[in-house]
Amino acid sequence: MSTQPATPGLRRDIAGHSVVELAEKFGTPTYVYDTTPIDARIQDLQHFDLIRFAQKACSNLAILDHVRRQGVVVDAVSAGEIRRAMAAGYDLQENPPAVVYCADLFDQDSLELVIKHDIHVNCGSPDMIDQLGQVAPGRNITLRINPGFGHGHSQKTNTGGPQSKHGIWHEEVEDCLLRADRHGLGVTGIHMHIGSGSDFEHLAQVCGALEETARRVGRSITSVSAGGGLPIPYRDGEAQIDTVRYFELWDQSRQRLAKEFGHPISLEIEPGRYLSAEAGFLIAEIRSIKKMGENLFYLVDAGFNNLARPILYGAYHPMSISPRHGGVPDTTAEVVVGGPLCESGDIFTQEEGGYVCSRRLPVAKVGDYLVIECAGAYGQVMSSNYNSKPFAAEVMIRDHQAQLIRKRQTFADLIQGEVIPES
Repeated sequence: MSTQPATPGLRRDIAGHSVVELAEKFGTPTYVYDTTPIDARIQDLQHFDLIRFAQKACSNLAILDHVRRQGVVVDAVSAGEIRRAMAAGYDLQENPPAVVYCADLFDQDSLELVIKHDIHVNCGSPDMIDQLGQVAPGRNITLRINPGFGHGHSQKTNTGGPQSKHGIWHEEVEDCLLRADRHGLGVTGIHMHIGSGSDFEHLAQVCGALEETARRVGRSITSVSAGGGLPIPYRDGEAQIDTVRYFELWDQSRQRLAKEFGHPISLEIEPGRYLSAEAGFLIAEIRSIKKMGENLFYLVDAGFNNLARPILYGAYHPMSISPRHGGVPDTTAEVVVGGPLCESGDIFTQEEGGYVCSRRLPVAKVGDYLVIECAGAYGQVMSSNYNSKPFAAEVMIRDHQAQLIRKRQTFADLIQGEVIPES
C-alpha cells in the first residue's frame, strides 16, 4: 500500500514503488497499474452472478489475464477485442459465455469471428439481428435496449435517449422480436445501459424500463444485464458508490421477473471504469516551467496522445508531484498543466468546452515528475500517434513486483506498414 506524505499534491510512491525509480527504470511517459484497487472493486461486485469487464476501458493482455483469473468475464466491442480476449486465455466455449460481442453494428471481420467461434451477441441495432440470422440461424441473442432516456457526466458519455446511437429504440422491440423469429433466433437476454455516472434515481428508472422490456419479450429471458457506468471518486470529498444498494435495486427487478417467468434469472453487471480507473497512474516528466501572463505552466512529456479524457470532455484527474531529488516542497502554486503537442487543446487542467483552468500543486522544478492519477480507464486504450508520438510503456504492480506489460513503441513500430510508392 502507498504511504503518501501529508503535503497535499505530493506523491512518493505507487504501491510501495518509488515514482522516481519507476520513471528512471521504465522511462516517461509510462502508465503504471496497481492491481490492488482492481481486486477491491471486483470484491465490491461479488453479489452479482457474473461480472463482465468492459475491456474497452483497459485492454492490456496482462490486465485481462489478471481479471480472468478472478472469474471475471469480458465483453468485446470489436473483432480486435475478441482476439484480445482469446490471447488473454478466455475460453470461448464456456457457459455462461466468457466473451460476449456487444456493439451497434457488425463489420465483416467481427461477424466472421462471431460465426466461427459461436460467440454470443448483444445486438444494439435491428440490422444486427438480420445480419446474424441470415448466416447463423437458430442461435440465442441478447438485445441492448435504449429506453428513451440517458444519463452521464458528459453528453459524450450519455448512452441513452434519442441523441445516442446506442441500443435498440424501446419502441422497436416488437419489430426486433419478429426479426428474431424469422431467423429462429432466441432472445434470452436483455441489456440496458444509459451512460456513465448513473445515480440511484436514474438507476431506478432503468430497472423499471428493463423489467417492462423483459415482460414484452417473455419467458425466454434467462439473463439481464445491469450494464456499466458505475462512478468512481475523482475529486476529494466524493464517495464510493454504495454497491450493496446498487445490487439490491437490480436484484429486486431480477427477482420479480424470475417469479413471473417461473425460472431463475441470471444478473450480470458490466463495469469498465469502475474496475480499472483507480488502478492507473500516468507518470510524466516536467520538461518546462514558464509564465504566460498570469498563468504558470507545468509542461510535461505526456499529452492528449497519451490521455485524451480531459480534451474530449473536460474530465478531471487528480494530480501530484514527485520531486526527482527528494525533499518536501514547502509552497504550492496555481498551475496549468499541459503537454508537448502542437495543439492548444493539449491541456490536462481543462473543463468541458475547452476552458483552461489551474490546479494547486507543490512548487516543482524541471526534471521533477507529475503523476496523473485515476488514469486506468480510457487512458492508454484511447492513445494516438498524433505528432508522431510513440505509445507509452505500461507497467503492472502485482504481488509487490513491478513488471513491464507493454514495451514503449519505437519509431520503427510507428512507421511499420507505411509505404512510399515507387515513382
